[in-house]
Amino acid sequence: MPVKVIIVDDHSVVRQGLRMFLSLEEDIEILGEASNGQEAVSMVKKLQPDVVIMDLLMPVMDGVTATEIIRREHPDTEVLALTSVLEDAQIVNAIRAGAIGYLLKDTQADELCRAIRAAAAGQVQLSPKVAERLMREIKTPKDPLDEVQLTEREIDVLRLLAGGKANKEIAQELHISETTVKTHVSNILMKLGVPSRTQAALYAVRIGLVPDAD
Repeated sequence: MPVKVIIVDDHSVVRQGLRMFLSLEEDIEILGEASNGQEAVSMVKKLQPDVVIMDLLMPVMDGVTATEIIRREHPDTEVLALTSVLEDAQIVNAIRAGAIGYLLKDTQADELCRAIRAAAAGQVQLSPKVAERLMREIKTPKDPLDEVQLTEREIDVLRLLAGGKANKEIAQELHISETTVKTHVSNILMKLGVPSRTQAALYAVRIGLVPDAD
């Protein structure tokens, strides 16, 4: 099954460019385009994409607000931020809103395609610069694992998720179904009180569940 994608950007030339090279990928299907966050929210509700490529700075409704709404109302849809802005506040706000990844618009086409596939698979991927800023700025829950009452299996899933594993890889390693993995991830996010896999992964690094990449 192809990865179903919606492109959201207020510049038509950017949307056209993205559609042009993404359409060359056999396993990526473009469902539609939106020029602002409000259109994106409506389109996601109607089309139920796997991944939304989201610009952050847009009129009517910005990308951070749209991301927060989409992740809250459609948790099966992942949001991949694609912007020209590399500022701590924007990065933190996008990830806090629930974006699974954050890429800059100078990203190479093949790298963006890989990120789209990774997002659809539930795989957390951040560039080193973005990860470094997030680790410095984002505050994770203070409660240790025993106080947030994660089960042993949920801890296993969190460790693998934070290690960059996709749902399928986690399922294979733990000998469970991908559906069960998704259920565990949903429970983990709820218990930690975070909206995205990315924040859960950062939490795992901070408490020492997985080693820091540095």
